[in-house]
Amino acid sequence: MAEEQTRYSRLAQITQLINTEHDLRDVLEHVVTAISEEIMRCDSVGIYLPREDGTYQGYVGKPALINGMTLDMHIVDPEYDLLAKEVIETRKTIYIPDTSKDDRPDQRAIQAFKINSLLVAPISYEDELYGLVFLFDYGTPMNLTESEIESVKAYVNMAAVAIRNANNLTRKEKLISEKQLLLNVTRDLSLCSSLQEALDKCFYYLGEVLDNPNIGAHFIDPIAEHKLKPASLSKESEWTEEDWKETHQKAQFNHREDPIFQEVTHTKTSILIPDVFEDPRTNKEICERFGMKGLYMIPLVSLGEVLGAIAVVNLKEPGHIYTDSACQLAESIVDTTAPVLFNLLYMEKQEMIIQDRTSELIQKNDELEEAISELTQISRDKDLILNSAGEGIFGIDLDGQITFANPSATQLLGYENEKEIIGAPYSQIFDDQQTFLEHYEQKGDHTDKDHFFYKKSGENFPVEYVITPKLENNLTIGYVVTFKDVTSRKQMEEKIKYHAYYDSVTNVPNRVLFQDRLNQALQYAELTDKPLAILFLDLDRFKKINDTFGHSFGDKVLLNVAERLQKAVPNGATVSRQGGDEFIILLPTIDREEGAVKCAKRILEAFNDSFVIGDQEISIKTSIGISLFPENGDTVETLIKHADVAMYKAKDLSGNQYQLFSPEIESRTFEQIQLENDLFKALQRHDEFELYYQPKFDVRTEKLIGMESLIRWNHPQLGTLPPGHFIPLAEETGLITNLGEWVIRKACQQMNKWVSSGYTDLIVSANLSPQQFNQQNLVLTVADILEETGLPAKHLELELTENLIIHNTDHTLKTIGRLKELGIQISIDDFGTGYSSLGYLKDFPVDTLKIDKSFINDVTTNRNNAAITKTIITLADSLQLNVIAEGVERADQAAFLAEHGCHWIQGFYYSHPLQAETFEDHFLKSLIKRG
Repeated sequence: MAEEQTRYSRLAQITQLINTEHDLRDVLEHVVTAISEEIMRCDSVGIYLPREDGTYQGYVGKPALINGMTLDMHIVDPEYDLLAKEVIETRKTIYIPDTSKDDRPDQRAIQAFKINSLLVAPISYEDELYGLVFLFDYGTPMNLTESEIESVKAYVNMAAVAIRNANNLTRKEKLISEKQLLLNVTRDLSLCSSLQEALDKCFYYLGEVLDNPNIGAHFIDPIAEHKLKPASLSKESEWTEEDWKETHQKAQFNHREDPIFQEVTHTKTSILIPDVFEDPRTNKEICERFGMKGLYMIPLVSLGEVLGAIAVVNLKEPGHIYTDSACQLAESIVDTTAPVLFNLLYMEKQEMIIQDRTSELIQKNDELEEAISELTQISRDKDLILNSAGEGIFGIDLDGQITFANPSATQLLGYENEKEIIGAPYSQIFDDQQTFLEHYEQKGDHTDKDHFFYKKSGENFPVEYVITPKLENNLTIGYVVTFKDVTSRKQMEEKIKYHAYYDSVTNVPNRVLFQDRLNQALQYAELTDKPLAILFLDLDRFKKINDTFGHSFGDKVLLNVAERLQKAVPNGATVSRQGGDEFIILLPTIDREEGAVKCAKRILEAFNDSFVIGDQEISIKTSIGISLFPENGDTVETLIKHADVAMYKAKDLSGNQYQLFSPEIESRTFEQIQLENDLFKALQRHDEFELYYQPKFDVRTEKLIGMESLIRWNHPQLGTLPPGHFIPLAEETGLITNLGEWVIRKACQQMNKWVSSGYTDLIVSANLSPQQFNQQNLVLTVADILEETGLPAKHLELELTENLIIHNTDHTLKTIGRLKELGIQISIDDFGTGYSSLGYLKDFPVDTLKIDKSFINDVTTNRNNAAITKTIITLADSLQLNVIAEGVERADQAAFLAEHGCHWIQGFYYSHPLQAETFEDHFLKSLIKRG
């Protein structure tokens, strides 16, 4: 009894240590001490934690030294230690009373430490393995009782909780640190007033994240290169600006022709090259001159436009690879920098236009002064010069009356000839409020203005004019006015100004104008202590519209959407397009949360009616995220970001909904972004994906007829993920095409091995996504895979969903026909869920109908499902098609199907999906091999 109390006391003590956030090593040492005290005859207790290469390294334990080595020098390799491997796979504690009768433990360790008996326990919690615990005595058996083993397992569970808590804490601290860094980047970049200053901030943070100061930038825009050259180099770089520039000149390097730069800017995707001399794309001469060992290039992309690329160069040992999290953070920094550079570059261009125009005007004015001076000196040539001048010229006497006008002046002012204007007062032309002489006296001897003149009709027009005195014996006897019509220039300036603040596709305010209005609204809201709201909208499945009808059609859709939004929002609200299919709405005055929700519902109702573009009718829905001031933030960046986060949550809820921001949503969004990045990287490597196989049986003979290949993702942190966790994400991001191609190739490779081993009566099936089916090169891709893997086409079946088949009939029929010509079989998956006429079946050369699981679940109890199922079986029989039921889990379901003529079934009734080796052991090796 006392021992039990002591044991519970120790467990409580360790639990308290975990909850009070002690150091992990301290907690695990307490666990080791408790185990060694609980099992008095145990000489050695060691806790081993996993390493990246799949082995396990000693962390804490007793004794401190074993055979002259510290515990952290001990490595357990599951490839040699089959006992450890079994514990890892089964997650069960194994006790071997006599190691001489068991060959699973690593015999090298058994001999070295004279281990007579051994206990190995998994440190696991909720199916996640955190490490291993080893217990043994030197030369003598431990003779552990069941009670002692259970005690050890209890303490090991405490170790698992401690490690899990430590891992979670580390992960949270890292996410908070990265989030704060990105906030700092955004804040610092918002304060930058020049291209170089923004680029320096980017270089600084990249150097901090990647621990590498050797960073440079190349730009596609010639103005950006002119402004930054040669300073587009990190100040902390190991190169000097002089050496950097000189080396480029000597090598005559042109980054626009460099294959790496071209690939990054064309694909808008980063490239990491650990060893530049092993990659055929790199310029080896440049690499040698700069001493480059590795290269990491990140594109600068803003609003879909590529500005250039950031190059991070490794000058140390080749083969260095940055961590995934470091790369993700570095690319986020560059993505944050790109829009700032874009805006600053736009401002630079505007300033250059103004400077060039000013210089042009000054030069022109100088020329006009010279011309007027010559007119004064050479009176005989007056008429000829006046008549040939392109600018309008007229004279004014000291009384303010017009004395002459050249043809250009009369034409620009709308008079038929000079006589109509001579003698008229200058006020008939000028729009000044003060008299001409007063105006001239105040401005001095030379006035350069941008003003309006009046025509004969009373209409005014913008002009630039110069007033020059007419001198005689150094006395002013009158004035000469030279002017030109600048209507076209004014219109161009207004157009430039308009496009600086308004979206050219939808004519609503763009991002710049919206942020200015939001800043003003925030200042007013803070002064008056009144709320405001931000609504972030994203059109659901808009990419499909662009892909189907083209971008010109998509622009018309966006224009119609903007018009409908402006009608749906209240007066005083601002509708802005942020880019792509994203809109954002400012509600500067609302009645707290209710006002924003009411507006969101009104917008969703506005999308209930279809859009008619030309003769094409389409249905569009939208997802809306809402953030409120001051509850969800008090800055422009925070409110927009939180509305964006809420919008993505609305999309996750099947779209066509609104969602108010909350902190819980933000945490989930970070996880989604992380999962999307992980999926993209996993597709580049392919080593994290694995195919499982579920058997298909004929209930009449109980013989295996084939199997369906089903993908699983062995995520390094999240464990094995079923398709439902990542296939929708792959479809949303467009990665499903590459993923689907990998599945077909892998399934064909495995099936060819089985066919070569004699299993020649089987067929493997693979699912074909709608995006993959609509690829122009689908048939060629499948043919190449069959040729590459060597699999005869008759052993492959592709499963298409019913919804895919009943749309785009002409294209679908042609594609299925070409696939059938290859010799493969076609199956209609999820049959019965399409809610459409079944008449199309007679036109399609398919082989099998697959009854959807939703009908099988309660086929023996639900009359409607039973009727639908029997109808599908009868339809297949009449069309001479095979029919198979998926999702069969019970014997009564199998009996019902067999009774009504469906003899092929698939589901848990026979087996869950299995790994290839397990599938082979369970189902193939029992078959009689056929040649």
